[in-house]
Amino acid sequence: MFFCFLIHRLVLFCLILYFSGSYHTGTLMHTTMNKTIYQVDSFTDVPFKGNPAGVMLLDTELTEEQMQNIAMEMNLSETAFVLAAGDHFNIRFFTPTSEIALCGHATLASAHILYETGGVNPQDAIRYKTTQTVLNIIKVDNCIQMGLPEYALERTTLDYDFQSILGWEPLETWYSNKWSIAVAETEAQIQNTRPDFALLKKHNMESLIITAKSSREDVDIVARCFVPEVGINEDPVTGSAHCALAPLWAGKLNKKELTSRQLSTRGGLLDLKLNKGLVEITGKAVTIFKATLVI
Repeated sequence: MFFCFLIHRLVLFCLILYFSGSYHTGTLMHTTMNKTIYQVDSFTDVPFKGNPAGVMLLDTELTEEQMQNIAMEMNLSETAFVLAAGDHFNIRFFTPTSEIALCGHATLASAHILYETGGVNPQDAIRYKTTQTVLNIIKVDNCIQMGLPEYALERTTLDYDFQSILGWEPLETWYSNKWSIAVAETEAQIQNTRPDFALLKKHNMESLIITAKSSREDVDIVARCFVPEVGINEDPVTGSAHCALAPLWAGKLNKKELTSRQLSTRGGLLDLKLNKGLVEITGKAVTIFKATLVI
């Protein structure tokens, strides 16, 4: 009799927990998870410049659907989800519409938050595992340096009507790891380009970089990046694009260390260095806000 009483009480307790919201199934999240999410501007030390990224430091795994829903709600070009896993962190990147394999500015943003919140000591390196590669990050003074993979380049003739799409014809075109690259004659062409995004989508360009040698003495190259197929017409500052731009311009300018300025409306600055198959990208970041999910 007493045993039946205990079973009854246990079942009642479980039902109370379930319906009180301590545990949810489906697409809702366990209430014990860390629900803090940050927004960080990357490749700048000035608020509201550079490229904004969402960062969520997880203490439990989320489903892909949960991460995609959060990224869609943040409505930024990328949101990074970081989960500690022994001697490294697993990191995944989501645009508002899909997951991508690598995002430079969200990597920078997430490392900035780990250092800023004390999750990692400033003197220690951060080791990230993405879905495809391993990234090593270090803090250098008030900057963060990321070792991203160098992309192979293929000189090619891209059969697109660039005059209609961009308003000018490239001097040369390249292909590199899903990026189409159009090289312009002047920085002014890059600055003044007003792309026809409908034509970009019609031609099924996965991603397009336009780039030129800088006209400024303190900057080597300039670039802009368009990725409408993943829901981003123009990405403000694109770290991963420089995995291709660094080796391209290193060969042209005969320099292994370069400074790049991305000429989007928000703008951003990247220091680049080629080092044994890696592109070391150094930049700054500033935290804009942190918020708490209430679901």
